[in-house]
Amino acid sequence: MIEPDEETKNQLANTKRKLSLKQTFAALKYPNYRLWFWGQMTSLFGSWMQSTAQSFLVYELTRSPVFLGYVGFAAGIPAWVLTFYGGVIADRFPRRNILMITQIWMMSLAFILALLTFTGLVQPWHIILLSFGLGVGTAFDSPARQAFVNELVEREDLINAIALNSTMFNTATAVGPAIGGIIYALLGPAWCFTINGISFLAVIYNLWKMKLKPFVQKIRTKSTLAELKEGFIYIRKQKMILLIIFMIAMVSVLAFGMITLFPAWAVQILHGDSTTNGFLQSARGVGALIAALIIASMSKYLSKGKVLLFNFLTLPVFIIIFSFNRNLFLSLFLLVIIGGVLISIFNLSNATIQTLVDEEFRGRVMSIYSFSFFAIVPLGSLLIGAEAEHLGAPEAILINGAILLLCMLFISWRFPHLKKVD
Repeated sequence: MIEPDEETKNQLANTKRKLSLKQTFAALKYPNYRLWFWGQMTSLFGSWMQSTAQSFLVYELTRSPVFLGYVGFAAGIPAWVLTFYGGVIADRFPRRNILMITQIWMMSLAFILALLTFTGLVQPWHIILLSFGLGVGTAFDSPARQAFVNELVEREDLINAIALNSTMFNTATAVGPAIGGIIYALLGPAWCFTINGISFLAVIYNLWKMKLKPFVQKIRTKSTLAELKEGFIYIRKQKMILLIIFMIAMVSVLAFGMITLFPAWAVQILHGDSTTNGFLQSARGVGALIAALIIASMSKYLSKGKVLLFNFLTLPVFIIIFSFNRNLFLSLFLLVIIGGVLISIFNLSNATIQTLVDEEFRGRVMSIYSFSFFAIVPLGSLLIGAEAEHLGAPEAILINGAILLLCMLFISWRFPHLKKVD
């Protein structure tokens, strides 16, 4: 019997490591991260139920695709003003305390929406106002949330923790909308909002239970505005971080906006109802969950730059294909792929930025990263809502996909060094 040489043995050993469950869930060995993971998982199920129910309720009340865009835009307005300030706050104060405050705020908004809906008083302007309030919470929550992961695990498991964050997010995305659609059809939207409010208690309790290192308050001699300016100067010098954030912003405007149209797509194109809308949302989540698990398993071995660039180029192609389909099962299949590509982009972008940034600027840089998503997506929602109102949903998705493809082809030609990021 011929014994394999040393190189072959090493390759086999690496393959086993890549596929091991221990590697896939490495971050769960940390008690604080386990509390974070399960608390967030519970809360996110409720959040996706509410998001799905709220969008369909808006469409039922208005029958207007452009109004779906208004709601998304209202949620994003606070991000334009407050997200960068939220990054400074995340660098100045204990991130756990910030997160507990934002979670309580969001829980209160969910219960208010539930009460309005139960009593039959809910109007479209109520939902816009509450969406604005949710955007305020998100503007402070997101930078602290992004930077908080670094306190829960050691540096060597940071990429795995980020990937597992996406795993829990997309497990909820895969299941929450479908359940939300069914509960909406059986019991009405108010119960979806109530369940979401209750689900926040899990993450609030688990944040309280964490045993973290004492927070060291740094002596600050600069004003908030000066520190904010310092963060922008820092990121302007970090060319790779700046490029990735710009590409994320392009995806946020031209790709993520299509999700806004799911209620209209379910009714106008697929001739379905709230359950159909939930399945469309869940299909995207299934794809994202699969991709997040793959990244978690392979996090230490991926060539991030090459995979990232490939996904940036692949995404608009599948969006264009999606715009031409009129079949429920094909829609679900394509959304599984689109969801997987989207989460690969966001995971790898987040991980790359987190490994490149200096700790002193982490909160501020992650606030700029959050801005490229939470503040820019509403613009995409407003844009695609207006396009769909005048041209139709398929045409709006096609136009955005084509523009995104041209932009990504230009960037891949102009900045080929992106693929060399490891």
